[in-house]
This record gives sequence, C-alpha cells and structure tokens, in this order.
Amino acid sequence: MGVLTKDSRPQFAGLRGKLPQEVFGSLPTPCYILDEVMLKQNGEMLAGVAERTGCKILLAQKAFSNYDLYPVLAPYLAGTEASGLYEARLGAEEMPGKEVHVFCAAYREDEFAELLKYAGHIVFNSPRQLAKYGAAAKQAGKSVGLRINPECSTQEGHAIYDPCAPGSRMGTTRAQWDEQMTPELAAMLDGLHFHTLCEQDAGDLEITLQAVEQRFGDVLPKMQWLNFGGGHHITRPGYNISLLERCINYAQQKWGVTVYLEPGEACALNAGYLATRVLDIIKNGSTNIAILDTSAACHMPDVLEMPYRPPLYGAGDAAEKSYTCRLGSQTCLAGDVIGDYSFAAPLTEGDRLIFGDMAIYSTCKNNTFNGMPLPDIWVLHENGTTQPLARFGYHDFKYRLGSPR
Repeated sequence: MGVLTKDSRPQFAGLRGKLPQEVFGSLPTPCYILDEVMLKQNGEMLAGVAERTGCKILLAQKAFSNYDLYPVLAPYLAGTEASGLYEARLGAEEMPGKEVHVFCAAYREDEFAELLKYAGHIVFNSPRQLAKYGAAAKQAGKSVGLRINPECSTQEGHAIYDPCAPGSRMGTTRAQWDEQMTPELAAMLDGLHFHTLCEQDAGDLEITLQAVEQRFGDVLPKMQWLNFGGGHHITRPGYNISLLERCINYAQQKWGVTVYLEPGEACALNAGYLATRVLDIIKNGSTNIAILDTSAACHMPDVLEMPYRPPLYGAGDAAEKSYTCRLGSQTCLAGDVIGDYSFAAPLTEGDRLIFGDMAIYSTCKNNTFNGMPLPDIWVLHENGTTQPLARFGYHDFKYRLGSPR
C-alpha cells in the first residue's frame, strides 16, 4: 500500500493533464463524475496517518455515500461513520468486515433494535439518551460512547456547521455532565466523542483538544477510545499533518486511548466533478448571466448553505479575466446562483463547464426542488474510461411525492 504524506495536487489534477472535453465530452449534462484515482490518493494519505500513529480513520458517510466506490477507499480505512439507521446499514453492507460507528442526536425507539444489527459503536448525545438505550447497547455487545461538547468554537464564516455555538444541541457540556451523569451511567461508557471542526487545519484541533482536556481530562483516563470527529481537512494541500499526528499521539499516550477520526471531505476531496451546459446567455444592466442546466439549490446545496464557491475549470474570480459572468440555474428561486466567474472569452449557448470538488455533500445531499432532474452519476476509472453508475429520470422525481401508479 502506497503512503502519501503531503498533498501537492492542484485542483482538477484528476484529469491527468487532459482537457475536460477530452475526458467528459460525450457524457450527458448535468452529471456527476467520481474519480477513482483521486479517491485512492486521498485514501493513501489517510492510511499514512493511521500507520504512523496507530489511530483509526472512518469514512463519514454524510459527506460521501457513493457505495460503488467504497471498495476503492476500504483498503485504507477502518470503517464507516453513520448518522442514523440507513447510513449504518449502508456502511455494514457496502464495506463488509469493517467497523461501523453511529452517532445521532436522538435515537428512535422503533429503529434502535435494528440499528444494533449494523453498528458496533453507538455514540449517544446526552446522558438521557445513554440512560434510555445504553443498557440495550451494552447487552448487545456494542461499544458505547457519549458525545461531549468542549464549548470551544474555532470556526469562522459558517455558523450552520458550528456544533459548539451557544445553545447548541450537539454534545454534552461539562455542566450537563455534572448535573445528569450518575456513576452507573458513566460505568457504561467505553469512549468519548467530540466533533467541533469543519474544513479546518490541525491548529484548530490542537486548540479544541486543550479545551477537551480542560473540561474532561479527569474522565478520559477511564476511557478506551476518544473520537476526534470530523472536519479535518487532511488531504487539502498545506494541511499540517505533522501537527495532527502530534495531537493524536498526545491523546493516546496521555490517556491510553485509541483515537478515531471520522473525516468526510478528506476522503473524497477533489475526487468528483459536475458537468453542466450553458442553456442561455442574458444581460441585466452590466451583469452577464449564464443559465445552466444545473442548480446550486438542487445539485450542490452547500454552495448556498455554507456558503462556498466551487472551483470551475478554466475560470477565475470575478474580473480576473476579460469576461465576467454570473452562473445561475433554471429554477424559479431567485437566489439559485452559483457565483460570479471570469473567463478568457464570452460564454456561448452550448458551452460545457466542469465544476470541481463535487464528490462531497453533493450526490448524498441533492434534491428535486422545482422538478429539477437529478444529475446522473458516472465514474472516471483509473484507466481513463468512464462508466455510468446511476441514471435518473421523471419517476425519481415523481415517486418521492406520492404512490407509484
């Protein structure tokens, strides 16, 4: 197994020096394309961290759930992380023989027994949930954990993804622990879990780990494992892997725990594309606007929710190149705009555009608002060929809304 220790790959490196038209020119639009080579290289980098530190790394399926590609990642990972019954089942079925961890803010009574069939680690959000379900999990031979909230926010610009914001529903604060945790409940715990990061570097993890030690340092020596959660942008160029590994080693040596990481983006960063086509060009005052056959709201919702600006092959920031154009969608949502990009020449009807970094929070988060078709899903194989994985049509829209007939 090859091990990468540093990522110097530019965006769109998966095209291997070819133009998008050469690789994707015959594919329908809109469509997602998942890149086997980039997934494998991400896996190699993560495996390097695990091999050097002894930690275990899981795929956070909320970011990437395209199970046809799980065999590409499986050799490099300890298993999968789930947020509920369906993801737990998917991980168990599609990455067989690997660990399945699940965390949910609150479990359903009518699902919990089935969940125990698939997950080996059950993480609870509150002492109340631990009291309700912990004994059943222990009786089933599961490893039981509690998510803690170290009350340490290190995020800027995307509050929707900050689990440590004041009043957060995510995790147990130390005050809640002291008020609600009994010796009997604490005795059921095998580990603690925290998740505070989002697309962040290891410096923020170091700050968070200090807060964890300050608030829960007396509890950690009694644990078997400590889960650092996700949000670690490990495969991003420039990420401080050496500091990450020092944090892992510190926790393992200080408290005698096994450290888990459950990144989502790091597993599939820059490992997908979205091909789209220009349907029309309009001009409103001084603003050039291209209407595309894709949608931010439907096909890349984090563009609006986070928000962020996805990379676009051959394009620059607004006014960086000679022609600036706003890219929008067919939908009736006025704000369904991907962003302002600049190009060396004006766009024309029929032009194909390729967005990058579209393997994460896309296929697993898209929707059919306004009757927008779901993009097909293709794979770019290691040998350079492409293959369809899933095709969608009218009935995928219709049957989410009512009975098939």
